[in-house]
Parts: sequence; C-alpha cells; structure tokens
Amino acid sequence: MSQQIEFVGKSGARYRYTTLDEDRFLPPAGANFVLAHKVGQARTIVMAGETDNLAGRVWRDQLEEAKGRYGDVEVLTRLNVKSAVRREELADMIEGYAPPMNLGEKAPPAESSDGERPAP
Repeated sequence: MSQQIEFVGKSGARYRYTTLDEDRFLPPAGANFVLAHKVGQARTIVMAGETDNLAGRVWRDQLEEAKGRYGDVEVLTRLNVKSAVRREELADMIEGYAPPMNLGEKAPPAESSDGERPAP
C-alpha cells in the first residue's frame, strides 16, 4: 500500500512524495524521486533525482547501489510534468537534505529523520 511522506526543502516548500511499489505500472510522466533509507517510520534521503519518464525506471541502478550501502531503501516519487519545476524542486531538496549519494559521500548517514531536514 502506498504511503505519502512530506519533505520540506531548504526553501521551506513542502513536497508530498508517495512510496513506490516497484512492480506496479508506472506512468510515462515526468517526476521527482528520492531514495530513502528507512528505519521504522523514519526516513533519511540518501539520493534525490528527477526524470522526464518515470516509466523508464532511471532510478533502478541507484536504488540497487543505495540498498547495498544502506540496507532498507525505498523509492518515493512526486509527479511533476514541467522540467523547470522538477529541476527547482531537485535543487531545493539537495540543498535541504544534502543526500550523500548526490554529494558523492561513501559513508552511511549517521541518523534518520521523518521528513525533517538534518540539523546543521
């Protein structure tokens, strides 16, 4: 069953993402996505991305890498048709959460959060 999780970008904008069932049909639509390490109900964003075609599953290789590095990782998506909107949201999420896979870090995150930005 899909669950909605709200994340807050660096700008303070709130983005509602939905957990993705990897086996279901995906629309050929533009979307933002995050890979989140899950511990209980808490999630830590380990990577943020965007795509012109969610059905193309461009996140698949990154998901496998994230699972190898962090263990229990899930994909969450947010449909966004306009590429300019997707790029702005992606930048806001990266600035707000500093996902280690976007920054090229090798170590797992120290702690999890539940949709809140990590403390500075």
